[in-house]
Amino acid sequence: MELRDIEIFLTLAEELHFGRTAERLRVSAPRVSQAIKKQERRIGAPLFDRTSRAVTLTPVGKVLRAELQQAYDLIQGGLARASEAALGVRGTLRLGVMGVLGQEMRPVIEAFRERHPECDVEVLEIHFSEPFAPLRAGRTDVQLMWRPVHEPDLSVGSTLLTEDRVLAIAADSPLVERGTVSLEDLADLRVLDPGPEAPRYWFEAMVPACTPLGRRIERGPVGRTFHEVLALVVAGQIACPVNAHVPRYYTPPGISFLPIHDAPVTEWALVWPTSDESALLRAFVRTAEEFDPRHITEATR
Repeated sequence: MELRDIEIFLTLAEELHFGRTAERLRVSAPRVSQAIKKQERRIGAPLFDRTSRAVTLTPVGKVLRAELQQAYDLIQGGLARASEAALGVRGTLRLGVMGVLGQEMRPVIEAFRERHPECDVEVLEIHFSEPFAPLRAGRTDVQLMWRPVHEPDLSVGSTLLTEDRVLAIAADSPLVERGTVSLEDLADLRVLDPGPEAPRYWFEAMVPACTPLGRRIERGPVGRTFHEVLALVVAGQIACPVNAHVPRYYTPPGISFLPIHDAPVTEWALVWPTSDESALLRAFVRTAEEFDPRHITEATR
């Protein structure tokens, strides 16, 4: 089996979508189908169940994925280390994060600096209102972003951090007495409008446009930075779903944080321009992905 066919299989096993797999690997959709069919003929069994609605791994596909992933990671690691030995890994990597999430990345940054003493990491703040602009403008080399990220020119790494979600709401709201809220409650509130630069699919993964029952959630005034969001919440102009690390680091007067008990877990991953994978960037991503995913409310060690 050729290395490219292995890469196609593993990517499809992760994306479970032929079109996204083709976009991510910069190949045609027929190339993806051809590679999978060739592997299935060689093995003698289907690797994926395909319907008009979904693509899922078969039991045989799950076994193959587990076996190939380990071998593929070893091959890629060996190639990367050889490249680094030839070129040398040095310089400063610019890591974009939202707010205080650089603190949550500290174990990765420290491990990277220890492993590559000629390298450093500069942590730069980015904003949800223009999430991918710094990468595309070359102001950052890699960013920590919440999933999903479906941008054809950007690569997405594995999930590094996870966390729950809470609702930031004015402290005098009647909802505060309840102690917890649901996504359905958002239909009775106004939530943040991030402005036109944030892709709709990406921002709505955090602040939905509709409740699970399909009720529309009204958008409020535009806020482009986290501190603008806090000001709008204190003024009672909006409520805003945020991640659970926010009350851990911030205790602004006039705001309460209520757990959203049915909100999905946020997953954070590294994102970088596909066309600009330097040895420095690959070394940092590899270091990060050697860590098991950590729930962000656990103590940072």
